[in-house]
Amino acid sequence: MRIRNIAVIVIGLDEEYQYNVIRGINQYAREHMVNISYFAAFGGVVESRKFDLGEFSIFNLTNFSYFDGALLMLNTFSDPEIKARIVERVRASGIPAVAFETKDYPDFYDISIDNFKVMKMLINHVIQQHGAKVLNFVSGPLSNPEGKMRYDAFCAAMEENGLEIDERRIFRGSFRGYDGKLAADAFADSGLPLPDAFICSNDSMALNLITSLERMGYHVPDDVIVTGFDHTFSARNACPALTTVKRPLFLSGYQACEKLCRLLNGENQPRSTELDAAPVYTESCGCPGDATDDLREYKKRISRRLEITNSNILMLNRLTAGLAEAETTAEDMDVIEKVIRDIDCEKFCLCLTANWQEAFSPKMPPRDPHGYSEYMTAPLIWDKGARRSVAIFKSSEMFPESPRSGGNIYYFLPLHFGDRCLGYYIVTNGDFPIYSLLCHTLTMNISNSIENIRKLFHLNRAMEELNRLYVIDPLCEIYNRNGFINLTDEMFRDCITRKECVILSFVDMDGLKFINDNFGHNEGDFAIRQLAEIVKTCAGTHGICARIGGDEFIIFARGANENAAESLAKKFNEALTMCNARLQKPYQLSASIGSIVTVPSQDDTLYGMIRQADDKMYEIKKRKKNTRKSERLSADPKPVI
Repeated sequence: MRIRNIAVIVIGLDEEYQYNVIRGINQYAREHMVNISYFAAFGGVVESRKFDLGEFSIFNLTNFSYFDGALLMLNTFSDPEIKARIVERVRASGIPAVAFETKDYPDFYDISIDNFKVMKMLINHVIQQHGAKVLNFVSGPLSNPEGKMRYDAFCAAMEENGLEIDERRIFRGSFRGYDGKLAADAFADSGLPLPDAFICSNDSMALNLITSLERMGYHVPDDVIVTGFDHTFSARNACPALTTVKRPLFLSGYQACEKLCRLLNGENQPRSTELDAAPVYTESCGCPGDATDDLREYKKRISRRLEITNSNILMLNRLTAGLAEAETTAEDMDVIEKVIRDIDCEKFCLCLTANWQEAFSPKMPPRDPHGYSEYMTAPLIWDKGARRSVAIFKSSEMFPESPRSGGNIYYFLPLHFGDRCLGYYIVTNGDFPIYSLLCHTLTMNISNSIENIRKLFHLNRAMEELNRLYVIDPLCEIYNRNGFINLTDEMFRDCITRKECVILSFVDMDGLKFINDNFGHNEGDFAIRQLAEIVKTCAGTHGICARIGGDEFIIFARGANENAAESLAKKFNEALTMCNARLQKPYQLSASIGSIVTVPSQDDTLYGMIRQADDKMYEIKKRKKNTRKSERLSADPKPVI
């Protein structure tokens, strides 16, 4: 039987809604040997648009043409632009798709509850049964279909009951739990009297709101009613238990996956599937509470959750400490490998863009909006305890190694620094991304360590270049004075100890001013470079040469003999003659060389030898000038008397 491959698009794996829906999808997939690939981001976590763009880069990786179908948890998105881009790409791929909690896309199948109906029922209960007149509303993003329907239900219930909507009492959140605290802070800052009730668009925000209100000295439900939506484990076992809306989250995931697979098998399916949902009235609105789970099961689950969280914290501490000490990519991968077994998965692949180590600057051309280079590299693949790597693969393939069996669950999570994409990692057949509260912390730690390695790499390259510039002459690409002294000084002292004969030669260019004045400084620089090549050739592989002034060069070599100066001068002058014949310039490249050959004593210094060679060179230069003057005089006709 053909193995089906399904992509799931989702934001916020660390929320209970996503967790329970994903559990349902995974259950069906494992029962029917379907491969599920989650492309997941943690948007809206750090209140940074640049950070969110980095998170959302993972959706650019999804190659929908690889998959047979898609499950779209578009109700977890608050960014309309990103959502629209995903929808268009799924449409362009031509694969069937099932969307959760939205009927906005007629060409997609959908599975949902009637958000408007059950939210309105819950609000009517608070108003009509508990006499609430003043209500604060904590909404989800109105660009989100569920957020919009729940907000519309609030407005309809207020109007139906003849209550006025005060815009100051509406907090626009993003479905993240932390929005509950922000809503409480916004209420405290508003100076408004305490409302009769806070109506929250999901349980996570409601629970955080209750905690914040209690810190302010308010008690739920004695002072104020608080309601949620989703009937999550935490909501029904909170104290007070949360009045909320019960919805079949696990079942919606299971049936969505089943519906898509039936479509792929050629079976007709209804365009829309509506599941039952109903309000649950309990302690946080003042109703009797009897909806908690079995106490033993509750204690067992909480104990297990605490154990996992504590273990993950220790794992992250080890990871953070190890990554802080890593200075190379290999060391970074070694540290990451050591903690992989703690996240309880079959396989872990860390994939980086092929250009992840490139330097970035404001002067660079605009970043590729795709975020991923054409090719990727996988420096770390941990597979059931064995480690390997893949040097290069196409980003369109997504997997560094192609899946070969069915019933596998893959989680693709983005690695980025700000809005700059670095790569992603894949967790295979391990639920760490959905059960751990610290998955995103792990991801950020790995991302930051990769960015630190990138920066350290370029810092080291910059330091190497600075060191090179400190000792290398940029025009001639040979040593400068600093480089010559640093390299030669120790060698010179060793020659003193060994009583070894050395040669030190000083070279000075003749006529550089003439070249500059008549042919320009660029031509003068060219002449200097040509002379440098001659000096370098004459120094050979065992000598050291340097440019120590504008047109002055120096050569040092050990193991010289008594004829070394004459041999070097002959070789140097022959090289000059050959260079002039080759260049055919309107000027002659000329230079003077003076050499000292000696066995240095303890009283000798390198600088002293340089001065002696310099003096020797000027003696030769002076003799050359006198010779040229005599030649000109003898060439002039004698005056007639």
